[in-house]
Amino acid sequence: MNTPLVVLDWLRLQANIQDMASFAQKQGLMLRPHIKAHKSVGIARLQESFGVTGFTVAKLSEAEEMCKAGFLDITVAFPLIGQEKLHRLVKLLKGGCRVSVIVDSHEGLKGFSSLDYPGGMDVLVEVDSGLARCGLEPGEGLYRFVEAVTRTSGVNFKGVLTHAGHAYAAADLAEVKRIGQHEGQLMVEVANELRRRGIPVDVVSVGSTPTAKFAGEVPGVTEIRPGNYVFYDATQVALGVAEQEQCSLKVIATVVSKPTPARAVIDAGAKVLALDRGAHGSSSIQGHGLLSNPQWRLSRLSEEHGIVEGENLPKIGDIIEIIPNHACPVINLRDSIITEDGILTITMRGCSQ
Repeated sequence: MNTPLVVLDWLRLQANIQDMASFAQKQGLMLRPHIKAHKSVGIARLQESFGVTGFTVAKLSEAEEMCKAGFLDITVAFPLIGQEKLHRLVKLLKGGCRVSVIVDSHEGLKGFSSLDYPGGMDVLVEVDSGLARCGLEPGEGLYRFVEAVTRTSGVNFKGVLTHAGHAYAAADLAEVKRIGQHEGQLMVEVANELRRRGIPVDVVSVGSTPTAKFAGEVPGVTEIRPGNYVFYDATQVALGVAEQEQCSLKVIATVVSKPTPARAVIDAGAKVLALDRGAHGSSSIQGHGLLSNPQWRLSRLSEEHGIVEGENLPKIGDIIEIIPNHACPVINLRDSIITEDGILTITMRGCSQ
């Protein structure tokens, strides 16, 4: 076997996609998956077959590839600053793609209001629900900003959006649940306060795979934006969000050296597995991937080497399977991955602008 390989269990992938789609349908939610997890038109088509009608992207280059493939309802969940990006945005809109954007600053708002686009730009205001990244904290400043958005020509205020990524730092599933419920409740409170002030709010959008089902159960939430759920990974397993059997993406590696009985070296390093030890400060991850034998630990990565330590280690030439800590950067390191039926192209690999 010509390792290292990244392989995808299509049946597990499909089961994960179907499960989240069923949850969204049951709750009456719009499911707008984030494609930065898989960056693949092929997987997007599978999601579409289970009733997804819109997608989320992080970058305009992803939006451009998705629209080129015929997916015409896109939310760009990343601040777009600068004339070059605004020019590309207008080109997408004039090409027939329905694009919504996020805004959390007057600078960003000014850029969108300057666009030469009939009907105006659909915008969502980003709210900080605890991650302390982008977004405005709930309170009078947020409400005044939304009021300013509604008074600005050239933009159409559609609703509010958040990402509770701090759930990745949770100690256990119970804490993930608390964060997710707070995420949903906070966003509904923000939306209701805006409505009390006479501002219509059509979209109340929450994100993150760990919190999607907890926030999505809160009445008043209208949309969930999970991404990683198509694969799951060692981080989701550690958080209690998924079982190991649900993980659809694996790295296959060969033991190429065994200098001591307690140390084996594999041919998959950081250029395959990435160095992610868990998004946003997770302390629940040990090592650089989840191995099939609990006696083994993938303790170190070089660019091309992985160091496995433990007892009863495999011998030179043996093949081992690894569930990555974080599937998303692993995908972005590959041009293609292996499935049961052949090769899946990572269409948007490297789309970072």
